[in-house]
Amino acid sequence: MNQQERAARTQSALIRSAAELFERHGYEKASLNDISSGAGVSRGALHFHFDTKADVAGAVEDAAARALRDAVDSLPPGGGALQDLTDLSHRLVELLLWDVVVRAGFLLSCDAGQRARVDLCRDWETYVHEFVARAAEEKCLAPGVQPEGVVNAVVAATVGLVVLSRTDKEWLAGRRHTGLWKLLLDTVADPRTADRLNPGGTGAPYDSTCGLPDSACAGGLQPC
Repeated sequence: MNQQERAARTQSALIRSAAELFERHGYEKASLNDISSGAGVSRGALHFHFDTKADVAGAVEDAAARALRDAVDSLPPGGGALQDLTDLSHRLVELLLWDVVVRAGFLLSCDAGQRARVDLCRDWETYVHEFVARAAEEKCLAPGVQPEGVVNAVVAATVGLVVLSRTDKEWLAGRRHTGLWKLLLDTVADPRTADRLNPGGTGAPYDSTCGLPDSACAGGLQPC
């Protein structure tokens, strides 16, 4: 392993260690000594990558934002907007369940007492807005349904899961999220296309109660 690869691994380990500590103890109580110790490196090695704890927190937020962007970019081409948004929402829930960096990134970004470098909640709102606008162009919204109302409902519901899951991961259970999307799609989707939408997503989201793919979420219906 060359020096560049070792540096990248060290930085990744520091970001993960910081994320675990930020999630467990909060930003204020997490110390640089604990972050470096958790990563298995010296304090000097930490300062090679980061000058301050705020810099480490910013790196956690940046990593979480990249994970969210990667989830958007990994959606297969050619899907309909409403199904894509449903699938993306399930992927967000999976990230929150399994990726401590994403959980900590949202925690830091949503913490009013911490000056966040990245506004993940705003990023998420932007993505939702883009998909809902495309759904309106595709005429997949029910008559009389306003795109702004759909954006508000989706963002409020999903960001609510971010907050609630801090103390109870059961809020990230696949069956719960599927139930949420069934209610949303039954309300906002055009009836002519609603029966082709899968509220469980076209992948296989995970159920936090068992760690296995939730059979209620599996599917493969044609998207809108």
